Amino acid sequence: MIKVGVIGATGYTGAELIKLVYNHPEAELSVLTSKTYDGHPISDVFPIFNNIVDIKCQNLDVDIISEQTNVVFLCLPHKISMKYVPQFHKNGVKVIDLSADYRFNSVESYESAYQEHTSKKLFKSSVYGLSEIYKSEIKNAEIIGNPGCYPTSLLLPMIPLVKEKIIDTNLIISDSKSGVSGAGRSPSLASHFCETNESFKPYKVGNHRHTPEMEEKLTENAGEEIKITFVPHLLPLTRGMLTTIYTNIIGKTTRDNIEDLFHNYYGKKYFIRILQKEHFPDILSAKNTNFCDIGFHLDKNSGRLIIVSAIDNLLKGAAGQAIQNMNIMFNLVEQTGLDKL
Repeated sequence: MIKVGVIGATGYTGAELIKLVYNHPEAELSVLTSKTYDGHPISDVFPIFNNIVDIKCQNLDVDIISEQTNVVFLCLPHKISMKYVPQFHKNGVKVIDLSADYRFNSVESYESAYQEHTSKKLFKSSVYGLSEIYKSEIKNAEIIGNPGCYPTSLLLPMIPLVKEKIIDTNLIISDSKSGVSGAGRSPSLASHFCETNESFKPYKVGNHRHTPEMEEKLTENAGEEIKITFVPHLLPLTRGMLTTIYTNIIGKTTRDNIEDLFHNYYGKKYFIRILQKEHFPDILSAKNTNFCDIGFHLDKNSGRLIIVSAIDNLLKGAAGQAIQNMNIMFNLVEQTGLDKL
């Protein structure tokens, strides 16, 4: 059995990981950490775990936890994970970091969006955990930088298109919408019920921290520099994410060409669902699953390609993809523990 530690277990992503590991046939929960709830059972935080998961939370002691685990999921805020990842790595524990601290290839790109990085040497040791794209690298990785939810929803449909150079990479516009859980569990005015209920609004227009992450991965796969326009919006929903992307095709590309391309890339990828012609994803159908649903429309008159993707931001956008990466790292079938409705 894979012995699992969830570091920062009392956030929304931590709670999802606890559920997934509890139901995983090849893994078991060994450690849950929380500074605030040290000594308290996790059911004090999430009553759903009463009489199911009775593990007590403990403070984060890397050496003690390393003796009890084979892999740890770090559900810590950006800028905090980099303090602990080198210590777990030194102790031989595999790390799946759900913050942004190890998602980048370029230190400069990370520091432009976040802060100075204190363990730059490990950048070369970490692998970007977009499961369907970097599976071979993930298989041998010791450190995974688990992708952000917005990047997952955009990169999965866009990487095949930029790789095959069938779209105008100078025009990529992403209009993305997320449920409020994407802002985390810590209370704030922006995610207050009275501020979000019966409302719909953009935020961080032109300066969202996920933009450099998406641009780096698109550039890497396209072999040319790509800049995008990314506008996130907050939906009055608990969970779910829908991304609509606008771009232009190049040359005589047809709808059938695009459909064939998606099927060639993802036809054997369990967690990617390419929808039938003129069918489009919706949040409800992706909710509580690890699937990414993709639909598209090609406007013949304008040459405009419109792509829509939907994911559960807490699963495929966070905890579910993290478990998928764990499965790959430990040579398990990718959907192990993730294919239950």
